[in-house]
Parts: sequence; C-alpha cells; structure tokens
Amino acid sequence: MKSRFLLVLVFLFAFTASLSFAQARHIPKHGPATVLFDGHDLSAFNTFLPSTGLNSDPAHVFTVERDAVHVSGKETGYFITKQEFKNYYLRLQFKWGEGTYGDRHGMARDAGILFNVVGPDKVWPRSMEFQICEGSTGDFWLVDGAAITPIGPDGKPRARVQGPVNNAINSDRFHKSPFKNVVGWRDPANELERTHGAWNTLEMINRDGHVWLYVNGKLANEGTDATPAGGRILFQSEGAEVFYREIKLYPLK
Repeated sequence: MKSRFLLVLVFLFAFTASLSFAQARHIPKHGPATVLFDGHDLSAFNTFLPSTGLNSDPAHVFTVERDAVHVSGKETGYFITKQEFKNYYLRLQFKWGEGTYGDRHGMARDAGILFNVVGPDKVWPRSMEFQICEGSTGDFWLVDGAAITPIGPDGKPRARVQGPVNNAINSDRFHKSPFKNVVGWRDPANELERTHGAWNTLEMINRDGHVWLYVNGKLANEGTDATPAGGRILFQSEGAEVFYREIKLYPLK
C-alpha cells in the first residue's frame, strides 16, 4: 500500500509538472489549434535549399524522427508553411542537437523562426525572426526591410528598428548579457533556455502587428507596428543541428 501511494504521488507530481511546464501567462483567447506538424510528416510545409531549390532535399537536411523534425544544419535553408497566417498564437518546442557546420562550426548554435514572411523564397526572405541561438533565444531580427518598434521591459516603446535590404539587424531580448559567439554559450545572468539537449517551449503572440515572444514561459521580447504584419512561417537550418516538435498555431479571437 505504501509503495502504491508513493507511485501515485510521483505520478501526480509528474503530471502537475507537465501541465505547468513553460506555459506563458496572458495568452489571449483563441480558437482550436491548427496542427502544423503532427509528428508524422511535413505536408503543411515546403522545403527550400539555395543549392537545390523548392522541395528538393537530396541530402535529407529535413527529416521526421521520433515525432520531431530533425534539421541537420549541414546546409542553409528552411521548411516553410504553405499557408499565410495573421493574428495567431504559435506554440512549439525545440532542442539542440550536437553538430555545428560550415561557417558556423564552433560558434553558438543558431536557428530561428522567421514569421510574417513575404516575397519569393530565398535566404533570407523579408520577414522578422524569433531568434533561436545559444545565449540569444528571444531576440528579434528584422530581415530584408522588415521593421518593428521594440517595447522595453518597462513597457515603453523604443526607437523603431528596420532591417536593411538583403541583410538583417537585431533587437535584443530583455536583460540580455554581452554575447559570446562560441558553441555552448549560455547567458551568465539571464539564460532562458534549459540545459543542452532538453526541450524548450517557445510561444509567440502575433496580433495586428503587436508581437510578444516567450521562452519557457518567460516574456523575452515585445514589439509593435510590425511590418509586414502577416505572412508565412519558416523554420531555419543555419549551421546547427536542431529538432522541432508539437508545432501548433491557434487563431486569435
């Protein structure tokens, strides 16, 4: 009886922990989920590699393994939604693999979610980025002319930031320490990621050009007057092995 009671306690603790894991507060009312990745295939996405073009992946940069999208990182590119979206709550999980490749060998592992993507497929299309990078996850990047007005942790707007054409500029997450571009880097004062190899939860609210970024339940960044305000959503391969899973989008009411 005692052992059974202990097992029940362990189960309740694990269940409660799973419910509270990395859930952001203040998520607005939304409709039922659109499951972008169901753990089985990438039917909701196209893939793009500069070397081979659209939906041609002979090196298997993007594969589905154990209910997750495995991105090898060995070639630069992305998988991108076929559909455009506006006014939504996005939730997913990611974790790092081991490898770093090409120009990013030995540097901080880097990937990202580009959203409000418009225009033709290229590296990288006009968009803004929810940065995923060791020590920098939660930064904004403004890509190829995209713009946003950052809002600081005090709730006050900052100077508007616009990315240069065919390039990008960043807007740091809240309370970020000076960054060192070395593999395994962790923010010594305000690290938001879990330990290497653990799953991290990312959440984004994208409502009428106002964007909130959450990392493991903590508000990491905020901005308003985003331009563009809607578009496709892509997941990068950028020189680091990374896994994505449970990619769900909820339309806002």
